[in-house]
Amino acid sequence: MATPWRIRGDYLENCNCTVLCPCLLGPRNARGGAAARPTEGYCDVPVVFRVEAGRHGDVALDGTHAALVVHTSGPMGDGGWTAGLYLDQAASAPQRAALEAIFGGTAGGPMAVVSALVATWLPPRVAAISFGKAGRRRWASIPGVLDVEVEGIEGRDGTESWIDNVRHFVSPRLAAARATRSSFRDHGLAMDHTGRNAHYAAFEWAVG
Repeated sequence: MATPWRIRGDYLENCNCTVLCPCLLGPRNARGGAAARPTEGYCDVPVVFRVEAGRHGDVALDGTHAALVVHTSGPMGDGGWTAGLYLDQAASAPQRAALEAIFGGTAGGPMAVVSALVATWLPPRVAAISFGKAGRRRWASIPGVLDVEVEGIEGRDGTESWIDNVRHFVSPRLAAARATRSSFRDHGLAMDHTGRNAHYAAFEWAVG
């Protein structure tokens, strides 16, 4: 029987598509996956999570972090992804094991659907991960690997513009955003998505 778990927190992502990403709003395949080709023909995207509160069985996950980097050679719904996990250096060994199970998909939940699209898992890394937010800005870093800041696109009332009821694995409601600063370098992948598409949202996942 699967270990019950629940987490909530905040996330950000920054892909190489122009704003707005067709993977989010384009056509779907028979399985419900994104059938649109990314604007550059492929997708490179880092995704960073801050767990505000949560538990995996008896393991508390409050204040921990995880990150995911993904490369696809075509439409995301076609699968064949290359992906790698980053686990919080500040977390204990039981917390890192729980984070790996949740964000690697073996614990079920939204990441189980995502992991089914991954053909190649890169070796997981243990790293110092930071995540911050203020107003329409969100930022995250992994020293020597990732440095990204995104800003929500300003709406009519001065707050961010939201995209609602979307098919996205993190949340059905995402802020439309673009990167003001962006770099990633690891696993032979190099990315600079400054000015490109981004999203952020609060999220809440649970199994059992």
